[in-house]
Amino acid sequence: MGVRTTTRRLVLETVGWLLVLAGIAALVLPGPGLVLLAAGLFVLSEQYPWAERRLHPIRAAALRTAREGVASVPRLLASLAGALALVGLGVLWAASPPAPGWWPVHERFWLLGGWATAATLLLSGLCAVGLLGWSWRRFRT
Repeated sequence: MGVRTTTRRLVLETVGWLLVLAGIAALVLPGPGLVLLAAGLFVLSEQYPWAERRLHPIRAAALRTAREGVASVPRLLASLAGALALVGLGVLWAASPPAPGWWPVHERFWLLGGWATAATLLLSGLCAVGLLGWSWRRFRT
């Protein structure tokens, strides 16, 4: 194996595993967990047959969900409202307003996570809007 091949493999494996770990974390934290997990498996499938085998059912489920998400105008509008709500929450977190008077606990527990949470909410919402646009083009036009 040449240096270039070894370097490429090392970079692909590192990126793939980082995406898988980020996807697993984003399954329980705010963020596009399934998208990151699928992206990680996609990168790892270049090197490992087991990753390619795991990717096929995820891809089938993702395409089915994308098709169902734009199957009707009410579903599309509901999906779009959810995506825009994520973007709105991300903007709220980024603006970091003071805790309102009705907040029942200490104000240090208001909008936990700061910029990290804001960034993942914004990323999730923007990914969702982009995926809705892609789904609309692929399945409705």
